[in-house]
This record gives sequence, structure tokens and C-alpha cells, in this order.
Amino acid sequence: MIAKTEEDFNGLREIGEICGAIRDKLVECTKPGITTKELDEIAGEIFEKAGAASAPKVEYDFPGYTCISINEEVAHGIPRDRTIQEGNLVNIDVSGSKNGYFADTGISFVVGKGEIILQKICDVAKEAFHAGLEKAKPGSKKSALGKAVHNVAKQHGLTVIKNLTGHGVGHSIHEAPEHIFNYFSRRDDEVLNDGMVIAFEPFISTFEEEVFQSQDGWTFLTDESHVAQYEHTIILTKEGPIITTL
Repeated sequence: MIAKTEEDFNGLREIGEICGAIRDKLVECTKPGITTKELDEIAGEIFEKAGAASAPKVEYDFPGYTCISINEEVAHGIPRDRTIQEGNLVNIDVSGSKNGYFADTGISFVVGKGEIILQKICDVAKEAFHAGLEKAKPGSKKSALGKAVHNVAKQHGLTVIKNLTGHGVGHSIHEAPEHIFNYFSRRDDEVLNDGMVIAFEPFISTFEEEVFQSQDGWTFLTDESHVAQYEHTIILTKEGPIITTL
């Protein structure tokens, strides 16, 4: 989507704030003993009160309002009766729509005290996001964002997941540009335009560079690596990027 009008900017900000608020509330409520299903029900209540809809549920018939992944589950985890434990690595991904506008945001974090490497990859994912954000401006190439992300990962002795990418968003949950890689690729040399809306989401991994889909048809897994994500919806403008999901 290319945001052009005041209505566009206001609509994108509104759904961005709703998704960001749900993300933050679920992070706050994530304590040892709670199930991912219980967290998801909180999200459903907030969506309803805000007059918004869960994008994965409406657009893809996903079995939950949000995607909640634990440990070996990298992304698109189905909310269920799995109980969260102290030290778990949890990813909460929230995407929604209201009045024809969409937003997408996600964060990985450690519950309580966990392995040092888990907190490290969460911190590096956020650092990589901000490194890429500096390149997120009209006239830049998409590949500059991926190069920045991968460089940060390598500086910390880590790598990136290459088959999970960012994407365009705005009038639907997934739209052009179809992908924003987390590494440098000349196939990603499209020039970014003023008003373009993207979901930028670095995935930082301890060593594996690809995920595979589980038998449930939704959840993405790794064999042995730990992976952390950090994602926001961004409107690119000549005055600087606008993060709608803060």
C-alpha cells in the first residue's frame, strides 16, 4: 500500500495502536502457568472492544486471534492448552484490521530468567530492526534493510532466518512488496517509495537459517536453533519512518 491521504495515515495509525496495545498486554500477562489459549482469549476481547478484527482469523481462518509460539516454535504458533514455563522463549505476533486498514507486529521475549543466549537473540533482533530502520526511507533499496539486519547478526556471532521475511501491508495483511529479506539479495533491489507501508521483521537465529512447517500446517519450527523476532508496521516518508505499532 502507498499511504497518500490523511485518512490513510489516520487509519493505519489507529489499527497500529490497537495491535501494539494487544501485543503489550499479552507480554504483560505472560507469566509461568498461563496457557497460550488464555493469552489469545485476552487478545480476542481487546479486538472486540476496539471494533477491530484479527487478520489471521478473518483472512486465513487461523485457529486463534494471535500467533503465540514457544521455544522451538519460531512463528505462527497456534494458541492452545500449552502452559508457559519460567525461562521459555515466547513470540507473540499480532495482526489486525479496522475500517479497511491493517497492521502487523510481533516480539520475542524471555519469561522470567532464562538462558543467556535467549535474551541475547531478543536483544539482537531489536538492534537489527533499528539498524534496518535507518535504511527505511524513500529512494533506498529494500536490500539495504536486509543487509543491515544480517550485518548486525554476524557482528554478534549469530545469523538470520532466510525463508521468513517482511512484507507489504496496509489494505491487506500481505501485499506488495511480497518480501523484505533479512539478508542482502540483489533480488530485493526494489526501490522504496514515499508512503509505502511495510511490516519489517528481523528473525535472528543462533545458527540455522531456515525454518520448516510443522504437521499442524501453520507453525514454523527449527531443529535445534533458538530464534527471536522483532516486528513493526512502518509507513515510509520523506520526513522519516512512522512506526504505527509502537
